[in-house]
Amino acid sequence: MKLYLLAGEASGDARGAELIRSLRARDAGIEFHGFGGPQMAALAGPEAVHDWIERAGVIGIIDVVKHYGFFRRQFAIALDEIARLRPDAVVLIDYPGFNLRLAAALKKAGTKAKVIDYISPQVWAWNTGRIPKMAAILDLMICIFPFEKPLYEQSGLKTVFVGHPMLDSLAEKRIAAAREEDLLGLFPGSREREVNKIFPVMLEAAGLLRKVRAGLRIEAAAASEEMRGRMADIARRYPDVPCEITVKTTHKLMQRATAGMVASGTATLEAAYFGLPFVLLYKAAWLTFLIGRRLVKVRWLGMPNILAEREVVREFLQEDARPEAIAAEVGQMLDDSQARTDFQENLRSVISKLGESGASERAAEAILVASRL
Repeated sequence: MKLYLLAGEASGDARGAELIRSLRARDAGIEFHGFGGPQMAALAGPEAVHDWIERAGVIGIIDVVKHYGFFRRQFAIALDEIARLRPDAVVLIDYPGFNLRLAAALKKAGTKAKVIDYISPQVWAWNTGRIPKMAAILDLMICIFPFEKPLYEQSGLKTVFVGHPMLDSLAEKRIAAAREEDLLGLFPGSREREVNKIFPVMLEAAGLLRKVRAGLRIEAAAASEEMRGRMADIARRYPDVPCEITVKTTHKLMQRATAGMVASGTATLEAAYFGLPFVLLYKAAWLTFLIGRRLVKVRWLGMPNILAEREVVREFLQEDARPEAIAAEVGQMLDDSQARTDFQENLRSVISKLGESGASERAAEAILVASRL
């Protein structure tokens, strides 16, 4: 059996690697090809999986336009390889802007491979009208949020809810340590554009908090050594806000800190899983945000709030991401232990909606069944 997997971001690379392990546990003879990142390439072999994550992980419409030529070339390579390799299935992992176009091109070309989407694009947030079009180009949708399944099934698309793979990956990262009093965790994201816009706001808010809490310690988690350097450059502009910047410590810091500030994205669900009382921040280029606001049909940006159907986590977006307002909200968390306990209870309720552990195993089984039909 041959499978062609395609992921375009670091989170998708992690999900792809989990899939490869789960699939091999069921059938050691499966041959893997595709596009991904270092984790997928390490398992399948760099000659089989193109490691393109560093260039593919752009954010926003403006970045996509800037890199149009690159994406067009990779699109052509993927189509050519699939036609030549003739895999049993093409598994598209998240990354909808590229992957759904590829699915449409494969159907138009008459591919015999099953086209499977793992981790549904958030069309329920911005354009449910696309679901029937997706049903026409996909053979199977594997979703990770429970409310997605009925939406896709209404269009006739075969859909499987497997639960959230985060439950497995994060369970292994729990530490037996109590939260450290007066420790504030900053999580500004993994992309340079995000960090440039969000980290200064976090530092300004932390500085305001420290003026009235002399014992407050501030620690920020960087996604890489390169990003730590960039964050250190930003931090030097705030000499009165001592901030320790550590690398790849996100999950430990989420369990050690008393409260936190988290950039919108996957990290908000991770923070919820670890029970960190936190606020959500988001800032983007004004045009990207304006277009996004016109398209998005949900009331909240953060997935914890979408799952809860209410604002469990306070959101500070764009011009509302003001240091004074953020500091006031986080200050209440730092000062009120009962408020933190109530917050954590709400987060446990949110996480319970994600299903049980074993998502990648269930996804692997669904892929094998679909591939053999």
